[in-house]
Amino acid sequence: MTLAILCSGQGLQHSRMFSLTSSAPTAAPVFAHAAKLFGGWDPREMVRAAPAEVLHRNRIAQIICASQALAAAAALRNLWPNRILLAGYSVGEVAAWGIAQILDETTTLDLVAVRAELMDAASARGDGLLSLRGLSRSTVEDLCNRYSAAIAIINPNEAFVLGGYGGALDALAVEAMTRGAAGVARIAVNVAAHTARLAPASSGFLAALERAPAVGRMHTGVRLFSGIDGTVVLDPKVGKNKLAEQICRTVQWEACLHGCVEAGASAFLELGPGAALSNMCSRTFPHIPSRSLEDFRTIEGAASWLTRYGAGARDILV
Repeated sequence: MTLAILCSGQGLQHSRMFSLTSSAPTAAPVFAHAAKLFGGWDPREMVRAAPAEVLHRNRIAQIICASQALAAAAALRNLWPNRILLAGYSVGEVAAWGIAQILDETTTLDLVAVRAELMDAASARGDGLLSLRGLSRSTVEDLCNRYSAAIAIINPNEAFVLGGYGGALDALAVEAMTRGAAGVARIAVNVAAHTARLAPASSGFLAALERAPAVGRMHTGVRLFSGIDGTVVLDPKVGKNKLAEQICRTVQWEACLHGCVEAGASAFLELGPGAALSNMCSRTFPHIPSRSLEDFRTIEGAASWLTRYGAGARDILV
């Protein structure tokens, strides 16, 4: 069996996001290093105490979302099957590199922090993201041209994330509804990620990636997908270039999911926070079991599901 592990992006972080991973002994180093990046504030306490506005600040959001993916992987790694597929949504792609153990956990979180800082520095006040579904790509591209926006992420079933200036996105949203969009909503992200507006951040992040120490090569049973084209990362050097470009180029998430299915995915597990990706998979591939870690009340419950749907051979992968 082949388990597809999906690393979530930011936007759905909340006060209970670490409820299943907070006490896992193997996840403790992840939380300890994240706390260092927050000046000593433990992210498990932060999500419980800080208001939503703080949790959605770009740097904080990216670090806590990556921490969730890494902590979940640390808690569940020994239950994974002999083959896994890895795909990460936005900042989740950086976390996926850590889960693939090309980078260690500390380096992964350090890179996430640098990525967020570079994106903040390259952003204009008011920039953001907008989700839109139910219009053709040509119609969406026309709207983007009219309002100086860009397609940031392509999701399945004519669902898109657009990036641009907030005022323009609001005007675009109004026109999209008049053209028959099935749904339009602002996303709680305050940068125009995955658009050309962040090109300076992309070049800076590539320099940081090239300086970062690599742990080693991926295990032969791991397939890691590149967000900007949905292809498998075979050469880490080429992969780093794509990972940096992802900041200012459209994420082809639909292609990543189809790549997982073509590679034989027998189940999808989203690490969270949230369940947006697993719900997306359920709608797009209803014949393939799909769950988010947040669907379970305990790590043991998640482990039981993995044993049933995700784990054929029980060899430890990495």
